[in-house]
Amino acid sequence: MNVAPAVRATRRALLPIALLLAACASQAQPTSAAETPSPAYLAAQTRWRSELSAFDAADRQQWPSEGGVVFVGSSTIRFWTRLAQDFPQLPVVINRGFGGSTMADCSFFARELVLRYKPRHVLVYAGDNDLAEGRTPIQILESFAQFANTVRAELPEARISYISIKPSPSREKLLPRMRETNNIIAAYLRRLPNSDYIDVFTPMMGADGRPRAELFRGDQLHLNDEGYRLWRSVIGAQLARPVNQTELSIAPVSR
Repeated sequence: MNVAPAVRATRRALLPIALLLAACASQAQPTSAAETPSPAYLAAQTRWRSELSAFDAADRQQWPSEGGVVFVGSSTIRFWTRLAQDFPQLPVVINRGFGGSTMADCSFFARELVLRYKPRHVLVYAGDNDLAEGRTPIQILESFAQFANTVRAELPEARISYISIKPSPSREKLLPRMRETNNIIAAYLRRLPNSDYIDVFTPMMGADGRPRAELFRGDQLHLNDEGYRLWRSVIGAQLARPVNQTELSIAPVSR
């Protein structure tokens, strides 16, 4: 079978993504403190005021040491109550998950959630709430690129890891967009040095091509203990590997 036409078609389909990735890398800059906050940012501040205040209160009680590892993102991170115990090899694990948040929210509050702690490593899980709210994979990529650029502008040596969107049974209809989002963020990270794409999507899919329901709570959205054990294994294995070097290729498309 001649696979050359299929390969060329795939490359043509990925070319616009490659151009977008280059644009994100060069143009997505952190918001200056002098700039007027956008209406979206102000709305997010109002929505998450109590959560941000709770983080401030925790910091006043005990300020985390610099050079640690920050996990930031939505409720999957927030509910990971044994995060520090699950990664005892990491220095000062800080959980800054806030339930219901989006990749856009993480980008808005990168300074409050990440930069203030001066971590050596940032792991972010977000994106599925963006899709549930109607954002496109490209919009999620743009939010992640903004987040990454904000972190790197102040912490140029920080390692950045993106945990892929998980395939929740309750959001099974979004699987095609989850795959697309994961693929283009993986491609972006292949061009970003000192970064990782951590694939939890693949091991959370069953042999029948559907999400593994046994990894989730009764709501079929949030992880149960078995799900977190899988995440601990996958993330721990990735953290034990060397980080990527800058590459110019595009990540393969999942089918």
